[in-house]
Amino acid sequence: MKQFSMALQLAVLVVIVFSLFVVGFFYSFSHLWDVFVQNWHYALFLQLLLFVLVFIIFQLRIENFIATKVRDLYQDLSPTGMPINEDSMQKDVLSITKSLQQFAKESKLEIELLKDKENFRREFIGNLAHELKTPLFTVQGYIFTLLEGKVNDKKTKQKYLQKAANGIDRLSVIINDLDFITQIELGITQLNVERFDVVQMIRDLVELLEMQAEKKEINLVCNHPANAPVYVEADLERITQVLTNLVVNSLKYGVKNGTTEIELSALTENKILVRVIDNGKGIAEEHLPRLFERFYRVEKTRNRNDGGSGLGLAIVKHIIEAHGEKIFVESTQNVGSEFSFTLTKSV
Repeated sequence: MKQFSMALQLAVLVVIVFSLFVVGFFYSFSHLWDVFVQNWHYALFLQLLLFVLVFIIFQLRIENFIATKVRDLYQDLSPTGMPINEDSMQKDVLSITKSLQQFAKESKLEIELLKDKENFRREFIGNLAHELKTPLFTVQGYIFTLLEGKVNDKKTKQKYLQKAANGIDRLSVIINDLDFITQIELGITQLNVERFDVVQMIRDLVELLEMQAEKKEINLVCNHPANAPVYVEADLERITQVLTNLVVNSLKYGVKNGTTEIELSALTENKILVRVIDNGKGIAEEHLPRLFERFYRVEKTRNRNDGGSGLGLAIVKHIIEAHGEKIFVESTQNVGSEFSFTLTKSV
């Protein structure tokens, strides 16, 4: 379809200009305008016919132009004085023309990808600067205040130092998370794959986060009716990190008296699906494709001093993909969300 795009665009442009001219002409004469309105379907048919004719003409002209240029190039590159077989030249010209058209398509796609990457790079650097700026300014403000000697009370000094220390901790979290993602992308971090019971891991995690769920007044449950062990082959520490991140996010953005449920289900003979389901605030559909990008925030005004690095979901995605597994997300605003990922069963 892309090979016809230029001819289509030109044909549409010609038809629009012609239609505006015709409508303007008939509108200028009231007696002709009534006739035009009564016979609008004929005008529509003529527009369609004009579009087809103009498209064919432009397409043929474009193809002929390309073929002529290629033929001239072919003749220029041929050795001087050497007879040229017309049939052979025609085949070569057609072959080169197709190759050039394919090259043009691939080049256009490559340019579009490069533009997307450049936009992503620009946005990433902007987000990174914004994430680092907040804790850095916090530390800078409290340290400079203390250095200027404007605070004499010991308790206030201790409070300012603690605030500065918290800002440094946040900077450390962001830098460590960025370093971790980079190591995974470069294959530097090796996974410690082992056989473990994912049901027991979930039980341990529920016990660990139970108090946090109670504070948020959210019911945290593990839904595994059989209660039998399910063994998988994965890095226990990293998968625990993934599930912890998903559950903590669910609790953080959940609703009072809501529920966060961790569920296991069989996907295939050798794959299981770990699901984290809640009935919280949910996420608008337009945010879902970018949810796992670094520093991407659904709510731009969300408080950045909540202790997180803004890299949690990006780390989750990288860990799951490093295992050769898949992660999924489904969400509806004001209804709830479901994050799920696959794991490979142990034989």
